[in-house]
Amino acid sequence: MTIRKRTLARELAMQVLYQLDVQGSQMTDKEIEHALHEQGSDPETLSYARETVFGYRENKSHIDGKIEDVAKNWELKRMSFIDRNIIRLAAYEMLFRADIPPLVAINEAIELAKKFGSKHSGPFVNGILDNIRRKFEGEAVVSGNSRKT
Repeated sequence: MTIRKRTLARELAMQVLYQLDVQGSQMTDKEIEHALHEQGSDPETLSYARETVFGYRENKSHIDGKIEDVAKNWELKRMSFIDRNIIRLAAYEMLFRADIPPLVAINEAIELAKKFGSKHSGPFVNGILDNIRRKFEGEAVVSGNSRKT
C-alpha cells in the first residue's frame, strides 16, 4: 500500500470514527460498511480504513483507558470530537499495529489534526500521543500483525 493510500485510509477511518462517536457508537457493522464505501475509495484504502475502524471498536475501552491514563487534566468527553477520534485512530495504530512505527502514527495524526482540527489540535494531539508512546511502548507485545498492551 502506498503512503498516499494509507493517508487517505486514515482520513476515511477518522471520519467514520467521528460518525460513531457522534452517534454514540450505535452504528451497525452494515452502517459502518456503508459509511466507508460512501467515499468511493479503492479496495486497499477501504481495507485499511475498515481494519482500523473495526480494530478500534473492538478495543475501544482498552484504547480509551490508555488515552485517559496519559491525558493530564483532560477527560475524553471534554476533547473535541475531531481531536478525540484522531487520537483514538493513532492510539490504535500504536498499540495494536506492529507494522506501523509509533512515530509514523503520531506524525500522520498531527497532519490529520492540522487538516481537520483547530489551530491548537496539532500540538494537543502530539502531546497526548507522545505520552502514550513513552508510557506504553515498553509494554507492547507483538503478536502476528497486532501489538497489544
